[in-house]
Amino acid sequence: MSEVDEYHTSLLAIVELLKNGTVCFVDPGSTKFPDACLQAYEDSGVRIILGECVTDRAFPWNLPRYPTEEALSRTKSFIGKYDHRLGDRLRAWAMPFSAESCSAGLLRGLKKLADEHGTGLTLHHNSGPKPREQYLAEHGLPPTEYLEAIGALGPNVLLAHALGLDDAEIDCLARTETSVAMCPSTAAKEGRGVREHGRMPELLAKGVKVALGSDSANSSNHLDLVRSMNLAAIQYKDARQDTGLIPAETALELATLLGAQAFGLGDQLGSIEAGKKADLVLFDTNRPEWQALFNPINNLVYSADGRSVHTVIVDGRVVVDAYRQSFVHEARLFQKVQEIGERLQARTGITFPRGRWPMV
Repeated sequence: MSEVDEYHTSLLAIVELLKNGTVCFVDPGSTKFPDACLQAYEDSGVRIILGECVTDRAFPWNLPRYPTEEALSRTKSFIGKYDHRLGDRLRAWAMPFSAESCSAGLLRGLKKLADEHGTGLTLHHNSGPKPREQYLAEHGLPPTEYLEAIGALGPNVLLAHALGLDDAEIDCLARTETSVAMCPSTAAKEGRGVREHGRMPELLAKGVKVALGSDSANSSNHLDLVRSMNLAAIQYKDARQDTGLIPAETALELATLLGAQAFGLGDQLGSIEAGKKADLVLFDTNRPEWQALFNPINNLVYSADGRSVHTVIVDGRVVVDAYRQSFVHEARLFQKVQEIGERLQARTGITFPRGRWPMV
């Protein structure tokens, strides 16, 4: 995409996030033109954590790859340029893609940069029988313990997905105070096997801070954190055949207090108490899915979705009022993004699958 394309598509994502009640999110190195998107971040009032995706090893995917020292230099420059660019609303992190695509030297160096600048680091991370076998052959350690051994874990590290962990790896995360962002909709849609590989209850039991994610457009297809709460709450009940797992209150904490703590922002965000930022989401309970209303947390997690978000406040500023935002003309934006998508397909020669049924 061009800079203009990315500006408009970022605006679309922010509209969906805010109108569904998400006020703070991590973009794990996906934005290629952050300067082009700064105005969108500023106008919308959203909180965002950004970074530049870097790798230094061959990888099957077409990822930004640099010599190790250049990757470190680029990350240092990015943090220096963007961290606190919009005050507390914009933070810059180190963002290696994964341990498979980055050398131990790069991961160690990025963790050191994050420590020195008082910021964070995030990367994609999974385990399971096959990855453990590969890591043991190459490094002599399972995936998560390898990250600990090279010094790439800690309280300012957030691992995305974290499926397939064994008990020793969960203990490793708890011991190092490393956090996790889990994406229930992606795990379900991509058939990643929550029954075999999902360990959210065990992570929470060990005190690991878990946040909720939505992943990319074609891995999840929505940016509705209320739907993510619902899936987190019901996924493990079914997988383990235990209705006591991930109760509604815990699901809500994943989207608020635990999520803020996983981002390293627990002292500022995530709960309504004196001294914290005024980030608030108000739901309209005068809707059919909220009836009858005896336990509002149950209604929110098991009955509602983001469409009942009425008002959104970020740092005391109302950014969504009576279901409406005022920083962009939505109909024009939707048409613009449709045009961008059509031009992108024409430019690349890649067409989106239309499905088995004819469209009329």
